[in-house]
Amino acid sequence: MPGNGAVTRSTLRQQIADALRDEVLAGRLQPGQEFTVKEIAEQYGVSATPVREALVDLSAQGLLDAVQHRGFEVHAYSADDYRAMLEARGLVTDGIFHRLVDGGPADAAQDDRRAALAAVRRRGEEAGRAATAGDLNILIGYDLRFWRELSALYGNPYLADFLHRLRVQSWVCVVQHLRGAGDLRGLLWSGHTELVDALTRRDPVAAAAVVASYNAHSLALLERVGTV
Repeated sequence: MPGNGAVTRSTLRQQIADALRDEVLAGRLQPGQEFTVKEIAEQYGVSATPVREALVDLSAQGLLDAVQHRGFEVHAYSADDYRAMLEARGLVTDGIFHRLVDGGPADAAQDDRRAALAAVRRRGEEAGRAATAGDLNILIGYDLRFWRELSALYGNPYLADFLHRLRVQSWVCVVQHLRGAGDLRGLLWSGHTELVDALTRRDPVAAAAVVASYNAHSLALLERVGTV
């Protein structure tokens, strides 16, 4: 059937991009580490074309840098980069929070949104447990899904996708500084459910305060491990 080859290649391209992104988030691909299209193609047992496309995609997302005549390397983020990410995230989430609490108490859409927030809260509970246990890998997975589902309630897929990419970049930055920091039990932020509870109460000010606390906590943690 015409087009099947293109669909397969596109799917493979995304699978490779996702796999490499997870390698970066897990810290198995270190900042500044270089690799070529050929090396990645051999590692995954695929042709060079979808690998090259996946690496270009990750470069566009800011996770990799193209190195002239040598291939690609993992982008190294600074503390200033992270502070800028926090500012950008805040501008986006403030708008989302105000939108999510719009509407009167009798609004049927609000009832649907409240039910959706309850589902997001369950994701937040999982993230909270991972944070308390100090399991960074599990926390990252649940945190990304939590924010992906929360931002989807805003109803703007472009904004939700932008926030997701920004949060991936943020985690890549944090991972680069926290890997090797030792036992993280009790040190990672675990206030996801507090945020959902504030939105369920239709209180954007409280929601923004939770996020501000999250940002301050993140910066303090990076300072504690001596990276900012």
